[in-house]
Formats: sequence, C-alpha cells, structure tokens
Amino acid sequence: MSNYYKRAVLAEFHRKLLPNKVLILLGARRVGKTELIKNYLSTIPKESYLQLNGEDVEDSNLLKERSITNYSRLLSNVKLLVIDEAQNIPDIGLILKLIVDSIDGIKIIATGSSVFDLSNKLGEPLVGRKNTIYLFPLAQIEFANYENYKETTSKLEERLLFGSYPELEQYPDWNDKISYLKEIINSYLLKDILVFDGIKQSNKILDLLKLIAFQVGQEVSLQELARQLGISKNTVESYLDLLSKVFVIYKVPGFSRNLRKEITKSNRWYFYDNGIRNGIIANFTRLESRTDVGALWENYLASERIKHQNYAQKTVTNYFWRTYDQQELDWLEEENGKLSGFEFKWNENRKAKIPTAFAKAYPEATFEVINKGNYLDFIT
Repeated sequence: MSNYYKRAVLAEFHRKLLPNKVLILLGARRVGKTELIKNYLSTIPKESYLQLNGEDVEDSNLLKERSITNYSRLLSNVKLLVIDEAQNIPDIGLILKLIVDSIDGIKIIATGSSVFDLSNKLGEPLVGRKNTIYLFPLAQIEFANYENYKETTSKLEERLLFGSYPELEQYPDWNDKISYLKEIINSYLLKDILVFDGIKQSNKILDLLKLIAFQVGQEVSLQELARQLGISKNTVESYLDLLSKVFVIYKVPGFSRNLRKEITKSNRWYFYDNGIRNGIIANFTRLESRTDVGALWENYLASERIKHQNYAQKTVTNYFWRTYDQQELDWLEEENGKLSGFEFKWNENRKAKIPTAFAKAYPEATFEVINKGNYLDFIT
C-alpha cells in the first residue's frame, strides 16, 4: 500500500501482545491486517520472529505434528510467531494452546478474516490464553490524522459511495475504485463465505445480501426474506449469521424496557462498509442522482460509530427504537445504564425532534440530530 495510514488499534496492539498469550487480529480480508503486522515486524530484528501463512500448505505442515519436540525445534531462538489466516490450519486452537503452554516467553499473533469459532477452531482451547482485536476498513478517526476539515468534507461523497478499504486510497480514478470493489466482492468476500461446509447456493447468499442492501436502516423480516429467496427461515438465519461472522454485515436489535408498544422482535442490518454495500447492488451513481442517499448516510454513520466505539474500547450496546404507531429513533446507545438517542438526517434543513413516547418513557435519555454539520463529532 503506497500510503500507509497509522491504525487506531496500534496502542492496543502493543499493549495486548504479551508473552505466552495469543493476540488474535480479526477483520474482513483486505482491511489492512497484514500491513499492520508488516509494519510492526519492520521494527523488530528479523531473526526474532517466524511468519507463517495458514493458506500455504508447506507452512501449515510445519505445525502438523502436535508435539512439544516439534514446536521447540521450530521456534528455537524465536520470540514471536505470526500466523496469517490462521483459521485455515486444522486444529489451530489445540496447536496454539500447546505452543503457549510449553514454549516459555513466546508471543503469538494470529490473524483471521472470519470469526474462528465458526468451526470452533479457536474457542475452547484458548480460554484465558488469548486477546482479541478487531480491525475494520479505515475509520474517519484514522483519516483525520492526514487531512484537514476541508479535505474531509470534500471526500464525504466518495466515502458514502466507495467506503474506506485501505487500498482504495491508491486509486484516484473512480472507475478504478469500482473495479477494485468488484474484485474484493468476487475474489475475497464470496470466497470466504463459500469455504464453509453446507454453503451450496452461493447465488442465494448474494441475493440475500442484495435484499439486505436495499433494506439498510429498515426492519428486516426473516419470513419475508425466506419467501423472496425460496429457502427456509432457518437457512436465512444461518446465512445472516455467517455474513456477520465474515465481517460483511452486522445486526442492530430493537430496544425496549417498559412499553408494550415497542418493537423488539425484528432487527436492522447494516454493512461494515458502504463500498461493499454499493458493490453488491452494482450502483455507484453520484449522490445527486440517487434515491437512497438517506440509507447511505445512515449506513455510513452507523459503521463509523461502530469503529469509533471499538477503537475507543467503549462498552456500548447499539439499538434502534420504534413503536407500532411508527414513532422511531434511528440509533440508540446504552452505556452504563445511560441512554443516548440519535436521529440521522442527510438534509440539514429537515428538523427532527425526540419522539414523544420515547421522551415520556425515558426522560433521562439524551437526544441529538446528526447531520452534515455535526457528524464529525459523532464519529471521531
């Protein structure tokens, strides 16, 4: 990557890289995991680490014999073991447990582009022996170190359309950005999904993603999705679970504490990246000609807020709020028992006020409208 952005997880990365612990770095493919590690490795002596790739058969075979003798030999004089795409190595959890427990002082970094416990590969064996860090496409808090306010606001349309995968930064031409995103979707995103057992209908997964893309910021009915796709509700549920585990989409549930009229049974789904969302529906038209700008704005704010919460290590639960008589809030956060409500408006002239039923039920809650005038305070 020609221009490397300092990542917001760097301090946490250094803090959590500890002797006899596994640091798991999770995130979608191409979000910069390998680049982050490469930059770190350039700061330490070459002879002090061993780097393996889980997708390389020879590398994988080095770990195959699960014995202290093998690992002591392999890691002689090595202080750090790095395994890229570790989820591809059979029994990786048991392998790492044995290394951590038997090689004194060893540090391990394992990266993955899917939540390992999909196949229960890292769950049980590493209880108490691991730290996990999530890496996302570039966040506004990372761009902020390299651009001023004028540059940031002038790039807003570009980020709503193309998202913020790091490698996009080396393609000034918008057509090249579109080609790159198509490549990501076809070569990486779908590849990761299809490696899992039981996924026979790749076209159904893509159709499901298209339906979700057209319903960003709206409640999604599993029954309706199942009907439209011609598959069972359980299959829809398992596909959605899979898509969230490979960091394509994430779920935001409905909130309720005490009103019978509040909607809690349905969820809203958002994409981690606007570019992937637009690539799925093959629409990169300029904002002035689009009918879904509100949805793009909502998806962008939601994903940037999630990145911000993660990198700031906040313990926050995100919801939407709606009643059966159509009073609603786009975004609701609960942090240490405190509620903060937000309404997302692309058009700064459109006024919004706190829904009456919400204000009455939760008088202590705060409320704010997020628009182009104040959005940077919300996401940085």
